[in-house]
Amino acid sequence: MANVKYNIKKNTYYDSVTLMILSKDIKKKKGVQEALIGMGTDLNKEIAQNLGLSNSEITEITPNDFFISILADDEVEIEDIMNDVDNLLNQKKKDRDNDYMPPTLDSAIKHEPQSNMVLISIPGKYAADEVKKALNKGLNVMLFSDNVSIEEEKELKDLAVSQGLLMMGPDCGTAIINNVPLAFANVVKKGHIGVVGASGTGTQEVTVLIDKLGEGVSQVIGTGGRDLKKEIGGSMMLLGIEALMNDPETSVILLVSKPPAEEVAEKILKAVKDSPKPVVVHFIGGDRSIIEKYGAYPSCSLEDAARKAVALLRNEEVEDFDRFDLSDEKINRIVDEEVSKFAQEQKYFRGFYTGGTLADEAMKLLSKDIKDIYSNIPLLPEYRMKDIRISTGNTCIDFGDDEFTVGKPHPMIDPLSRIERLYQESNDDEMAVLLMDFVLGYGAHKDPVGEMIPSIIEAKEKMSSRGKYLSVIGYVCGTNSDPQSLEESKKRLEEIGVIVMPSNAQAVRLTGLILDKIK
Repeated sequence: MANVKYNIKKNTYYDSVTLMILSKDIKKKKGVQEALIGMGTDLNKEIAQNLGLSNSEITEITPNDFFISILADDEVEIEDIMNDVDNLLNQKKKDRDNDYMPPTLDSAIKHEPQSNMVLISIPGKYAADEVKKALNKGLNVMLFSDNVSIEEEKELKDLAVSQGLLMMGPDCGTAIINNVPLAFANVVKKGHIGVVGASGTGTQEVTVLIDKLGEGVSQVIGTGGRDLKKEIGGSMMLLGIEALMNDPETSVILLVSKPPAEEVAEKILKAVKDSPKPVVVHFIGGDRSIIEKYGAYPSCSLEDAARKAVALLRNEEVEDFDRFDLSDEKINRIVDEEVSKFAQEQKYFRGFYTGGTLADEAMKLLSKDIKDIYSNIPLLPEYRMKDIRISTGNTCIDFGDDEFTVGKPHPMIDPLSRIERLYQESNDDEMAVLLMDFVLGYGAHKDPVGEMIPSIIEAKEKMSSRGKYLSVIGYVCGTNSDPQSLEESKKRLEEIGVIVMPSNAQAVRLTGLILDKIK
């Protein structure tokens, strides 16, 4: 018999990401069926209600109060869970004891008076005031927070431009400034390619591939995903381009974004028209003829953009890359072997992505042959998933989208949402191919591959027990200098039968060839 058990600590604060990760740790304990650990915000109280973990006392707590609520078997004592949580919190505190954590922006500036950049990660509704404070103190800003209104973004970016400062974000997840990775970023070589990206994992993908090709980056400037919308006007991408053009360490400029508003694209491309440095532009799925009109180099994938930037840096011939690293003979052999194992009814793919841009790239590349790809971020409105908990036919999911992360860590931090979905999907006799990304680097889970491996093995075994075969195609976005190690991650996936490809584009291309043979 399971019951809800809870504990509340008044006027006790812990940061939200720490608590979300603790929820996951507690949920793994024997006899615990559901767990929520958090501050008493309206959002957390709503989540507790939805999970069946609320009661009248939890409903009454304030954002200054800390609570634990679990649905657990009779033998589980809430006091034991509280002790476990205290131990986990103390361990995390010990891990941070050598770090100075200033309580305010003013005290941080006093501690490091030479600082010229601040990274802000607080709930979105409080972020604008802190950004204004920072800009008015002459600091460049990277704003990690989401849920900042577009009107606030416009106001903040206008203020930044008036002072000649960067305001990267909101929802800016990736930057590398002076070789220092900020938020989600990989450990890549220092070099002479400067990147401005209105896309988090798209920017990670091009920087990782530049590193694999033997070159490095000078600066990587994130702008936030809405920067090239009509309402914002691309102000940070324009500032980023100007900074890279004036940077003596930058020889080639690479721009990454989803297709901008038409008038914004025109503005961006005019800014690079007479650039003394070659510029590669990847507006994912955008019109390449407009880019060519302004003398920049268009690309057909994130990998192609990285390859072109490297070729331009080396004064080599620039050509489209839409192939495989492996020979056609080896690719055909892989395709034939995978196809030979499917049962007759198996015909659909499922894309389980942690990176929204990588998911978007997958759908764009596959849509040349497959029109009906359902998604929570669909290419066409008629293919929006009616229920994000249920896949239909060919389905590609961005697990990092807001619908999946309310009250939960991003799947790059905590893979649990993908693990649970894979257990569910392995009951589907029509699923044939599972396409997945694994993003390494700072900010990401310490072992994203290790967390997923047991569920991949179990899904394959479940399908095998019903006479089906699950083909898993993976891509690891990372380098060997990342804390999780690219080669080690790749090796462990291959040991359990995952086919690991060298780029997202190649993983998608292989998926397309397999699907083409079984449709």
